[in-house]
Amino acid sequence: MPQFSPLILSAVLLLAGAVPAWAEKADRFKPLNAEADAMRHDELKQHTLFTGNVIITKGTIVLRGERVEVSQTPDGYQRAIITAAPGKVAFWRNKRDGVDETIEAEAELIEYDGKADVVQLTRKAVLRRFASGTLADETSGAVIRYDNGRELFTVDGEPRNLGGGGTRVRAQLSPRQQPPAASGAPGAPALRPSPALSPQK
Repeated sequence: MPQFSPLILSAVLLLAGAVPAWAEKADRFKPLNAEADAMRHDELKQHTLFTGNVIITKGTIVLRGERVEVSQTPDGYQRAIITAAPGKVAFWRNKRDGVDETIEAEAELIEYDGKADVVQLTRKAVLRRFASGTLADETSGAVIRYDNGRELFTVDGEPRNLGGGGTRVRAQLSPRQQPPAASGAPGAPALRPSPALSPQK
């Protein structure tokens, strides 16, 4: 698996903006490292495609998939699409800014829309939050949509067919630890599920 040199990577630094704002702020200043079997970059269209066992790291951010496609709109926003190999899932991990929490996401398809600041996980979707290295929350479903701006996520199951089947939403949400009364320190910001966690209609 070839590792791209910094010179080649300089042509695709638009990917540096294609990470959620929930990431640690220092990550934006860290070097981007990518490994893949192949890369194609179109400077005119501001489009980059990595294929073949892609691994990308940038600070606390780790991204893995069989195919990673990154594009930039004329107004400067980025969109990233990470696709898993058949029978596998794509993976995304990063540390949340200002707290000792890490978010992990996996799905067959992961899409990030920089303009809306939304990450969507499709098929075999799982979203996990680790606090101080310990699993705190885990949610799974057919589709998970995380809206960073509102700290809100929604989870949809897969509709049941006439013959049965389908998938239901599953969630494990830990209670938040309250800070000691004497400290007066505010609690860590919580990922808030939507009011209704129910199968898709």
